[in-house]
Amino acid sequence: MKFLRKILDETGKFVKKTPALKRLYPVFEATDEFFFGTDKTTILPHVMDGMDIKRYMSFVIIALVPATIAGVYFYGLRVLAVIAVSYAFGGLVEVTFSVCRRKPLYEGFLVTGLIFPLILPPGIPLWMVAIGVVFGTLFGKEVFGGTGRNIFNPALVGRVFISLAFPEFFTTMWQKPFWGGLGGLIKFAPDAVTSATPLVNFKSAHFLTGYSSLLFGSAPGSIGETFRIGILLGGIFLIIVKIVDWRIPLSFLASVFILSFFGNIFYPNEFAPPLFQLLSGGLLFGAFFMATDPVTAPLTFSGRWIYGSLLGILTVLFRGLTGFVEGVMFAILLMNAVAPFIDNLIIDIRFKKISSSA
Repeated sequence: MKFLRKILDETGKFVKKTPALKRLYPVFEATDEFFFGTDKTTILPHVMDGMDIKRYMSFVIIALVPATIAGVYFYGLRVLAVIAVSYAFGGLVEVTFSVCRRKPLYEGFLVTGLIFPLILPPGIPLWMVAIGVVFGTLFGKEVFGGTGRNIFNPALVGRVFISLAFPEFFTTMWQKPFWGGLGGLIKFAPDAVTSATPLVNFKSAHFLTGYSSLLFGSAPGSIGETFRIGILLGGIFLIIVKIVDWRIPLSFLASVFILSFFGNIFYPNEFAPPLFQLLSGGLLFGAFFMATDPVTAPLTFSGRWIYGSLLGILTVLFRGLTGFVEGVMFAILLMNAVAPFIDNLIIDIRFKKISSSA
């Protein structure tokens, strides 16, 4: 590491002294901080919570490892190409804006660049992955000012865009997972069998996929959303290490369970049973890895309870009463827009006496 430290020091000096390369210094700085951490310090007292972008990034990626490995196992090595394209094109957008703004290149995209491919169908063309991640990074984050300033979850912005722009692809891309032995590691795309997702089966034929298939990943779905045991393990890990506030996933899942319980009693053809709702689609993945995004979720504890509850209500309503079989991504994007209002409302109520006396 001393040898690498010396190389980075010399490279940094050269980049700073060369006028033509000065704009590229944020890229070098991000590389340096990735290997050795930041050298920035402060002499002023601050309230600290132990959270920083590097810690958040590292633990979320660790939590995503089970779902990622399962995606590769079920759908083959092509998944690695999907992830590589996501990182390459999304990272290019990040680097371009960092250089143009002459601001540091943050590591937040390392999480977004992995989450985005995990919420895509396994058979998606690579060119569509590139379009989606560029759109999501550009219009979901960079136009708002970059990392920490985005209103919407950029991975979901990209996913919604390509699903609306190319709807015909999203009706035929649902590949049945390879199961048994080495799974998809020794299989190729021509061997794949397409099949409807559990939510499509319920919507069209009121057929309920077995719960064991939903838990262990033998039912079709997005790359990282099928192995729900791995998602639960990753989500619990994030709660234990305090990267994720348990209030959001708990209120999200509880409201889905309660509303679908009563909905299934009175309108069984529209609303699936509660356990099926929890284990189908991208609900668990969204509850633990996207709804809990610290930038786009409310900051107040009370606001997070409200936020999670409304997410669950919207998800069940979208699934049961609209033409869309999956409501998680639409619910999260809508609540991303409402999150600042929820925080303002909670603060106004809590500190009403102070604000009125002032």
